[in-house]
Amino acid sequence: MLKKTIFIFILCIGSVGLFGCSSMAPKYSRPAAPIPDSWPSGAAYNTAPLPGAETVASLKWHDFFSDETLQNVIERALQNNRDLRIAVLNIEKARALYGIQKAEIFPVVGVTGGGSQQRLPADVSGSGKVITAEQYSVSFGLSSWELDFFGRVASLKEQALENYLATEQAQKSAQISIVSAVANGWLGLAADLEKLQLSQKTLQLQEESFNLIKHRYETGISSELDLRQAQTRVEGARVDVVANTRAVALDQNLLNLLVGQNIPADTRPSSLAASGKLPAIAAGLPADALLQRPDILQAENRLKAANANIGAARAAFFPRITLTTGLGTISSELSGLFQSGSGTWGFAPRLDLPIFDFGRRKGNLDAALAETNIATAQYEKAIQTAFREVADALAAVGTADDQVNAQESLVKALQQTHRLALLRYQKGVDSYLPTLDAERSLYAAESGLIGLRLARMNALVSLYKALGGGVK
Repeated sequence: MLKKTIFIFILCIGSVGLFGCSSMAPKYSRPAAPIPDSWPSGAAYNTAPLPGAETVASLKWHDFFSDETLQNVIERALQNNRDLRIAVLNIEKARALYGIQKAEIFPVVGVTGGGSQQRLPADVSGSGKVITAEQYSVSFGLSSWELDFFGRVASLKEQALENYLATEQAQKSAQISIVSAVANGWLGLAADLEKLQLSQKTLQLQEESFNLIKHRYETGISSELDLRQAQTRVEGARVDVVANTRAVALDQNLLNLLVGQNIPADTRPSSLAASGKLPAIAAGLPADALLQRPDILQAENRLKAANANIGAARAAFFPRITLTTGLGTISSELSGLFQSGSGTWGFAPRLDLPIFDFGRRKGNLDAALAETNIATAQYEKAIQTAFREVADALAAVGTADDQVNAQESLVKALQQTHRLALLRYQKGVDSYLPTLDAERSLYAAESGLIGLRLARMNALVSLYKALGGGVK
């Protein structure tokens, strides 16, 4: 009868511990987003809806980066990049820690068994004889199970869950960063390859011009000044070829690091012009666009974890009740363990409540409240930073086409200027100096056009990243 009563009492207490606890954490309320309701407007921003523009939420990364070669490189990076691998391992670690904390709400049920033998000599046994004592036992029960009346364990479980979810969001942020970094690295390599081709072409043309002027100088048609000016252009073009060759090598090294392995030659771009066109993107409303960014969701998970920790700190002011129970059998002989009359039971509840801790629990609660305030400020800052990143990207995208169009017009004008200056020199009307100036300006404009085309594509990649693209 006593055993039955104890069993029913344990069951009732356990039910309260498992299902009756209530968290003392404050009710979570998402802070208001400290950003305007609309994106910036002005001359730098194209606020008109772009025809055919898609929202990032509906645009997967392999649809945004339509070039199959670039898709291949990004896939390799998602499989081999070490930063992304570390992020995945951090998720596994956080998942394991959450599983440990979640298990704290359940009792640890186990079986223990043991045996002992002891020999007492005659002079200390009390009976004047040598005594050999044996004892064997088997016990089944609960060990130090905390009955969570005040929600301390539940709050810690919630904190571990939010930390785990924050780690998942960190992994998504890492993936977005890897996708955009690989795309920018690949496009940068394409632009530098195009600049290398331009410098090599320019060197070839300068060498041809130098040979022509050298021949004119030897026949007395051109002056030595013209010859030396042409020579400076050859050497300058040679310097640019070497510099662009080095830039291509550095781009390849960076791309290999981002991918996590040396990329094959057939996955390298040929030129920026052959790298495909990136689609237009609709920014949508700030709150809708930003609050789903993984880094902002991560900051919110950290805030929820800090909020749950307040519940654990508050529960520390109330008693902690733990329960240890056991049912078993004990006998002086191994063969008598499970015979009638050998049963034992144990019931050991324990209550812990520090009375004087000199402000330790109060300090823990104050620290938890301060941590929540810090997490709130970090969450708000993450939103403001994201808003600025999108605004900057919108400004870059809004002005990129105008810059490229203006630079293309400049290149066409300088091509005509160079043609006319060269014609005047060949007719003997002018010296070689106007032709030299026209060549310098044309080369700089053509190189600048490549840079602006790269900047336009980088701006679209930055906008896609800032709006949270690159996960799917």
